[in-house]
Amino acid sequence: MTEAEQRLWQKLKRRQLATLKFRRQQPIGSFIVDFVCLERRVIVEVDGGQHADRVPDDEQRTCWLQAQGYRVLRFWNNEVLGETEAVVQAIFEAVKSRA
Repeated sequence: MTEAEQRLWQKLKRRQLATLKFRRQQPIGSFIVDFVCLERRVIVEVDGGQHADRVPDDEQRTCWLQAQGYRVLRFWNNEVLGETEAVVQAIFEAVKSRA
């Protein structure tokens, strides 16, 4: 995991967020997502600079995951590292809205 993924995992593991279980590096179809709450069908992707060159691939992946009923949240590494609590709050709002 990247430093940003490690920091976010510290906030999501052990049901710390709304007592919901998150999994990391979870296969869904032919993809492996960074984090997912299966109960609420919310996926969290943490993207580094290499994703700037892969926007079409990421959009296709997101469309496929949404077609399977998932809500996909994407954050840049610098967002997670610099605004961790705001990112966690955004994730909380997403899972809360899918209750």
